[in-house]
Amino acid sequence: MGRNSDPAVARAKVELAKAAGFDVLRVTAIWAPGQKAVPADQLAALQAVAAAGAFDGITIYTTVMPFGSKTTPLTNTARAQFAAFAADLVRRVPGIRNVIVGNEPNINRYWLPQFGPNGEDVAAQAYELMLARTYDSIKKAAPKTFVIGGSLSPHGGDDPHSSRLTHSPTTFLTDLGLDYRASNRAKPIMDGFAFHPYGDNSSVPPTAAHPNSTTIGLADYDKLVHLLGAAFDGTAQKGSSLPIVYDEYGIESVPPAGELTLYHGREPTTTKPVPESTQGQYYDEALLMAACQPTVRAMFLFHVTDETDLNRWQSGVYYPDGKPKSTRAVVKETIEQVHDGAVDCTAVNVPSDDGWTLISGASTVGKTTGAATKPLKHHDPRDAWRLISTAP
Repeated sequence: MGRNSDPAVARAKVELAKAAGFDVLRVTAIWAPGQKAVPADQLAALQAVAAAGAFDGITIYTTVMPFGSKTTPLTNTARAQFAAFAADLVRRVPGIRNVIVGNEPNINRYWLPQFGPNGEDVAAQAYELMLARTYDSIKKAAPKTFVIGGSLSPHGGDDPHSSRLTHSPTTFLTDLGLDYRASNRAKPIMDGFAFHPYGDNSSVPPTAAHPNSTTIGLADYDKLVHLLGAAFDGTAQKGSSLPIVYDEYGIESVPPAGELTLYHGREPTTTKPVPESTQGQYYDEALLMAACQPTVRAMFLFHVTDETDLNRWQSGVYYPDGKPKSTRAVVKETIEQVHDGAVDCTAVNVPSDDGWTLISGASTVGKTTGAATKPLKHHDPRDAWRLISTAP
C-alpha cells in the first residue's frame, strides 16, 4: 500500500485490505545515499500504517530498498548507511517486525552494475555484502525481527552483452550462495527468502511451469527449493528449509467499460491483461498452490487497489475509487478456505509433502470444507501461513 502519514488515510487503506480478507500488508521504506535514519515524512507514514495495522489485526511487512539502480549501495560506507537506516526503522517503529531487504537486485531497474568486466556476476556479490551488513544491524536493534532476503525477479537474461543487463533468479541465487560460502560467515544473512513468482504476462496461469529455463514461477517451487538447498545447505544459513515469502504476485485485469473514466494512459502490449473472471480464477489457483507448498510462509498480491495509469498495475481487487471488483469476493473466499484448513493439497497442482515432486491433478478445489475427499493438510511449518496484499 502507499505511504501516507495521515492516520485516517492509513486506517482507511488498511480497512479496505481487511474487507478483502487480507491479514498482512507490505509497505516500502526508500533509502537514499547519506541517510542513516528514516526521514521524518517516511517515519510518520510507517508509524501511521503500523498503528492502523495493530488496530485492525493486520501485520505489516516493510521492504527497505534504494529507489533504483542509480542509488545502489555499492561501497562500505553506503552499505553501512543502508544498514543503519533499516535498524533505525525497526528501532523507532516497534510495530514492524518483518523486513525485506532490497527489491529485485537481479535486474538493472533496481541494481547496477550486474556484470563485471569479464562478464562475472557482481550484483549477487554486492547484494550479499549489503544483506549481511543489514541483517546484523537489524538483529542488534530488534533481535526478534524476521529479516527476509532476495526479493528476486522471476526473469533475467544472464547476458553481459545485452541492452538490458539482468540475471535470472537461477543464476543469481546460485551466485549468492557461492558468495556467502566464500565469505566464511558463521551466521545467517536472512531468516526467510523473498521471491516474485510472476508469470510471463498476466494471461499466463500460475500453474505454468518452466522446467527447461532459468525462469522461476509459482509452479516451479521444487526448482526454487532445490536452488536454495544447493546454495546454502551445510552452512550456517538455512537453504532447502528456509521459509519462502512470495512478496509480489499480480494479475492485471481489463477495466470494464463502466469504470474506464477512472483510468488514463495506454496499456502496454506486453502486459496482456485478462477479464476480471480470469483474474479471480488465477488468484484462487495461486493462493491455493502457495498454501500447499511446505516452506511458504506468506504470499502477497500486488495490489490492493488498481493504479489509475494503465501503464502501471491494474492488479488490485478494488478499482481506483475503492469499489470492489468481482475478484474481491473470490479472493476473500479463498483466503477463508486456507485459514479454515479446508484445502485438499492432493487435488491442487502443487508439490507433495516432500516438497519436490509436482502432483498432477485439478488446479483448484472446492471452496467448502466438505469438498475435500482426503484428509486436509496445512503445510506451513510455522503454522502461521498468511495471505497478503501489497502496493508499495
